[in-house]
Formats: sequence, C-alpha cells, structure tokens
Amino acid sequence: MQRTFFASLALAAFANAACDIPEVNSATVNLISEFEGFRADIYTDPTGNPTVGYGHLCADSSCSDVSYPIPLSQANGKALLADDLYTPEECITMMTNSGVTLNLNEFGALVSWAFNMGCGAARGSTLVKRLNAGEEPQTVIAQELPKWVYGNGEVLPGLVRRRDAEVDLAQTATSAPALPACS
Repeated sequence: MQRTFFASLALAAFANAACDIPEVNSATVNLISEFEGFRADIYTDPTGNPTVGYGHLCADSSCSDVSYPIPLSQANGKALLADDLYTPEECITMMTNSGVTLNLNEFGALVSWAFNMGCGAARGSTLVKRLNAGEEPQTVIAQELPKWVYGNGEVLPGLVRRRDAEVDLAQTATSAPALPACS
C-alpha cells in the first residue's frame, strides 16, 4: 500500500526518468535494527507515538496498519522493517540528482538517517543540497550526519552513537553501486 502511494508520487515527479530504487544491504538493516531495538508488543516511543517492531510508527494505538500478528515474531519484525525501509530508500533515491554517485554503504547510511529523522527533514537538508551540488559524498556524509544529534534542543547520546555508526558504514569500502538509479 505505502509502496504504491510513494511510487505514484515518484512517477509523477519524475515522469521522464526510469528509476530502480535500490534496496539497502544487510549491514544497513543490522545497523538500523541495533539502534531501533526490537519490541514485539506495541509501546509508546519517546515522542508519544505508538510503535512496534524495529521502530515502526503505527497509524493508531492498536497498530491496525500492521499486517503481521502482534505480538510480532522477530522474523515478522524484520519483514515489517523491510517494508518500512522502502520509503527512505525511495526518498534518498529520488531527492538526489543523477550526478550523485553513492555506493551501497553510503546509500545505506543515508537511508538509516532518513528512516530515523524522516524524509521531509532529509529533503530540506544541507547534506542533500551539498550532494546535489556535486560535492564528494564521503566528505559531505562525514561533515553533515554528525549535525543530526538533537532532540528537543539537546544532544542525545543515542543519536551521537547512531550518526557515528552511519558515518562508519558510509566509510566502509564496497564496490556495490547504489546511485544513480535513475536514467
């Protein structure tokens, strides 16, 4: 359902571009899983939202949007996470122009960040503007991701650790390409 909606938006916005949205690698899924943690039952996250699994924000207090039985098994939690990752995978792909070249680890770091902070925040960021201006991804990621560590105006140690892990992932060499994905 969510994939179709966002795919329609992407197609409307990029009608002349053919895009294959890359999927993140297991290193990215492991990073996100580690920082989100797993909760089989519905809980209220620090911002007051009903949440389940690996950070899935529910549409309502009963998580009626979740198509897996609750309490979630870890396997269903991972499946729900994979479903949830499509949106940040797509938004990172579609908000970067065709001149941005990222390997799968750099892409994964940005998907983790967008999953955590939201695509709207990523879209208006200096990080994306710098990438689209042609700056070197390794430099941009290392300089910009560490700025995203605030919650309610305070530096959150968990976000500092997560941004450090995302930068480390981005700096891990791989020859697996991710972007550009649109032609």
